[in-house]
Amino acid sequence: MSSRDTATTLGELFLDARSRNSWKKERLPDRLWCKLYDVLKMGPTSANVSPARFLFCVTDEAKARVARHMSATNAAKSIDAAAIVIIAQDLAFADRMPELFPHNPGARHWFADPRTRDETAFRNGTLQGAYLMMAARAMGLDCGPMSGFDRAALDEEFFAGTELRSNFLCALGHGDDEPLERLPRLSFADACSLL
Repeated sequence: MSSRDTATTLGELFLDARSRNSWKKERLPDRLWCKLYDVLKMGPTSANVSPARFLFCVTDEAKARVARHMSATNAAKSIDAAAIVIIAQDLAFADRMPELFPHNPGARHWFADPRTRDETAFRNGTLQGAYLMMAARAMGLDCGPMSGFDRAALDEEFFAGTELRSNFLCALGHGDDEPLERLPRLSFADACSLL
């Protein structure tokens, strides 16, 4: 990859991209969300556990259902996005291990302990949520990740009777809140150590 290509890619994914707070009200084609998933699913997870589940709320009705469980600020800044995605983890992910880790189908038993299962699901589901954002940015979309919602109420609304648990939300689409200020970040010396 040339240095120009590298600079462009880093700009799209990190350096020029900003979290969005306002959106062009638009309906994007369902095939875009399918393509987005087909990209993000290729990101690595430990033992290929792939516990994340993504609920793309794209209709006005579905977005309103999510917004009812969000803080007022988050609801107001997300409702016009093309999608509000609920990033969840499936606590029954190990049931898919024979399919996802076929060279060792017994790997499902690694996660029999509920603490190991929950920690693995949360860690790797969060990682896959980050892949969602990076893939979306690479495809020309903007992201607005957020907490600030009633997790228990959201799970009751969307995942009652399942093993799915919400992790965080991410608005996706094309932002219209330009220009965006870059908020401060910690320096290497503040955030990193070399041993």
